[in-house]
Amino acid sequence: MIIDPQALPEAPVYARLRQAMVARILVLDGAMGTMLQDLRFEENDFRGDRFANWSHPLKGNNDLLCLTQGKAVGDIHRAYLLAGADIIQTNTFNANRISQADYAMEDLAREMNVTAARLAREAADELSTDAHPRFVAGSLGPTNRTASISPDVSDPAARNVDFDTLVTAYIEATEGLLDGGADLLLVETIFDTLNAKAAGFAIEEVFIRRGQRWPVMLSGTITDASGRTLSGQTAEAFWHSMRHLRPISIGFNCALGPRELRPYVETLSQIADCPVSAYPNAGLPNAFGGYDETPEQMTAEMGDWVRHGFLNIIGGCCGTTPAHIRAFAESVRGVPPRAVPQIEPALRLSGLEPFIHRERDLFVNVGERTNVTGSAKFRKLIKAGDYNAALSVAREQVENGAQIID
Repeated sequence: MIIDPQALPEAPVYARLRQAMVARILVLDGAMGTMLQDLRFEENDFRGDRFANWSHPLKGNNDLLCLTQGKAVGDIHRAYLLAGADIIQTNTFNANRISQADYAMEDLAREMNVTAARLAREAADELSTDAHPRFVAGSLGPTNRTASISPDVSDPAARNVDFDTLVTAYIEATEGLLDGGADLLLVETIFDTLNAKAAGFAIEEVFIRRGQRWPVMLSGTITDASGRTLSGQTAEAFWHSMRHLRPISIGFNCALGPRELRPYVETLSQIADCPVSAYPNAGLPNAFGGYDETPEQMTAEMGDWVRHGFLNIIGGCCGTTPAHIRAFAESVRGVPPRAVPQIEPALRLSGLEPFIHRERDLFVNVGERTNVTGSAKFRKLIKAGDYNAALSVAREQVENGAQIID
């Protein structure tokens, strides 16, 4: 029997989260990595007693600190909650089998997720009240691999990860986060939409297994002034690619500071039929890789977003601290959240660019030359393995006006 994950009953947290989002702009926490770096942990601190004799260097594996420096991680969660955060993220950005391979810790990925979620859960429960509930977002980072982009400039078709491997890793991490007590799942810092689609596929597989669905937040990353993700999509195309997951929110984080991120958040606020989030870096990196924007500077820019009705969730990424989160919480107090718009039903597709076909549109140009049954030339190129020439056929179709390629 085929089960539609969208038709599964919702976890009880859905109602509480929606109620909170209607009442106010929610505050997400700030950077975990920034806070951990300030503690100046050395190799032995990362190792602890349990991993004293581990075969690989472990310094820098922040996710491991959930197992070896749990009190420090919990204290950071509490600092953000005391600053006014409504949602705290688990310390699991790289707690997946793929990323942990760098440290030969693949088999610890699930334990890291369970433990990280429990640490966040304990802190959230300590500071939650009926009037001010706190939520735990299970962080699912992008991994250190990309399914869309070749790591070899001489071989565009090469990949260092495939979709199924990503799905397996994300299933394991998702199971761990939910078992540890996460209220919702946050697929974040999405630089490759195909990686995120694997995460979404994995999450819905877990929902089917458990017979229930939890809220899912999605947060992409615009990498530079091009206004695109690393895999090439515009903000609108990214939304079209991910909206099938019916997320509780969509947004952007990391890579850019508030000033640079603004136009892309504004775009999402106009087209997304769900709440919008933003948690940018504290400005662009300085010459030493640090971040310099103060709470006052970030609030001055993002406060304008709030006044213009762009946001439902506000927070900070790299370089932000409890001081930033406190400033955000104060700046949005009493300000109504963005009203979620009613979006006209339409066929919304995307490649690198968005494509919308509405009922009133007369026709769509479909290029059918890239079809082995519709083009003898294309079939010969595919059979000969001449994929570059075959791709030129597709490019020609687009240049001649095709909006969709068959």
